[in-house]
Amino acid sequence: MELRILRYFLAVCQEKNISKAAESLHIAQPSLSTQMKDLERELGVTLFIRGHRQITLTEAGYYLRDRAQEMLDMEEQTLATIQKSQLVMGTLKIGAGQTTIMTRIAKIIDQIAQKQEGAHFELYDGNADDIEEKSIMEH
Repeated sequence: MELRILRYFLAVCQEKNISKAAESLHIAQPSLSTQMKDLERELGVTLFIRGHRQITLTEAGYYLRDRAQEMLDMEEQTLATIQKSQLVMGTLKIGAGQTTIMTRIAKIIDQIAQKQEGAHFELYDGNADDIEEKSIMEH
C-alpha cells in the first residue's frame, strides 16, 4: 500500500465521488477508479458502496480512512522535522590545546546539544601527542 494511493483514497472519501476526486487530483477518472479497485483487491475488502452519483464508505472504508489520515499526518510530521531541524545524531569528539577558543567552542557545542537530542560531544584538551594518543586508543 503506497502513500500516494492513500492520498487518492482520501480524496475519494472527501469528494464522495470518484470523478470529482479525479478532477481534484488532476488524474484521469478511469485510472483513479482502477486504483481504488486495486486497493480493495490488495486489502481483500470492499471499501465503497458505489451509488449512481455518490459513493459511501463501508465499515472497512471508514477504518482505512482514519488510519490513512494518521499515516499521512505522520509522514508530514516526519518530513517537517527532518527538513526543519536537519537532525544531528552521533558523537563528535573534539581535541584541542588549552586555548581561549575552547570557551567559544564549548558555548557552540552547548547550543547544538540543546537543539539536537541525538548529538553528543566529547572534548579533549592537551598537547598534540596526548590528543593523537587518545584518538589511536579509541580506534
